[in-house]
Amino acid sequence: MPVPTENGWLADLHLVDHHCHGVIEGPVDRATFEDLITESDVPAPDGATFFDTQLGFAIRRDCAPVLDLPSFASPEDYLARRAELGGEATRRLLRASGIGDYVIETGFKADQILTPAQMGAAAGAGYAEVVRLERLAEQVAEEVGPEDFLAAFRDRLDAELRTAVGVKSIAAYRVGFDIDPSRPTDDAVARAVGDWQAARQPGQPLRLSDPVLVRLGWWEAIDRAVPIQFHVGYGDPDVDLHRCNPLLLTDLLRLARGSGASILLLHCYPFHREAGYLAHVFEHVYCDVGLAVTYTGAQSAQVIAESLELTPFFKAMFSSDAFGAAELYYLGAELFRRGLQRAFTTWAGPQGWPEEEQQRVASLVAGENARRVYRLDQAPTTTFGRPGARFSR
Repeated sequence: MPVPTENGWLADLHLVDHHCHGVIEGPVDRATFEDLITESDVPAPDGATFFDTQLGFAIRRDCAPVLDLPSFASPEDYLARRAELGGEATRRLLRASGIGDYVIETGFKADQILTPAQMGAAAGAGYAEVVRLERLAEQVAEEVGPEDFLAAFRDRLDAELRTAVGVKSIAAYRVGFDIDPSRPTDDAVARAVGDWQAARQPGQPLRLSDPVLVRLGWWEAIDRAVPIQFHVGYGDPDVDLHRCNPLLLTDLLRLARGSGASILLLHCYPFHREAGYLAHVFEHVYCDVGLAVTYTGAQSAQVIAESLELTPFFKAMFSSDAFGAAELYYLGAELFRRGLQRAFTTWAGPQGWPEEEQQRVASLVAGENARRVYRLDQAPTTTFGRPGARFSR
């Protein structure tokens, strides 16, 4: 379903969602769906609903027509229609989004969601994978002892990067950014693994929260000159928001200069202006406002415009950070196009930007920057019926 815009070409803009997850396979009940449309970790109070949010209203306004309902259908009617359509609802929303290519991070609840290949088939789109560094470390630590950990981690990372196009760090959730960014020594790594394993509670999975091992993942990725995604800013209650301002990464960004690695700052709200500054002054830093777009809903156009104040246009990127519900991919794309159109109307038009220049800038942010940073055009290609270049892993 095209996005209504003054500039009709924005409706057909080819999008690369450079950071997202998979859709939950199978039906979901109301409680599960409401959990998917909030970053809170508890249900709404009795008598309240997470449909009464910017995101909830956007779902009722924009997603309902895709499922053959009137805009602002009631939550009850919306969820009943969604259940009636089953997997067809997912396919409709994904395909209506206009997202042509997905870069999918698989480190969160991978057993509950569609695989990258399944996502590509459902969406009729290209796909590639990004691996989560902390999850990789947890898997390796389940298998080997402290003295063997470093070699095993390096081998596992190399194996993953034979197919994956980049990595992601969730340090914001585990340790924050206000840590020593330097490369840890081999001895420090072995000690940290030993302490980590010794502190494990019987029957509990290993959960990485040691800054030494978080930094290890960063540096192994930097050494391999791959794109490195960092969750920044807004997220669930595990985040200490004051500890994940991207300015706290400044020393790491300096140390990583010249390595060939690209640093991709995800979401960034409410630090999107700080992220724009970092993308402006550091040649290897890029940023987006992915998660913020869907959750700010009707106000997202302002967030998008603010993110483009300092960010060079060749450094700004589109993402949805969608997980679980197909509505989040659709709205990520819909609200992004709308916000970009509003920005052009507000400052590009009055400044006399030619339409072809607006189109060129929009194409950079929508997908060309992602294709360049992740080297997607060097990957094997596959086509699921949409026009344009495709990639797969």
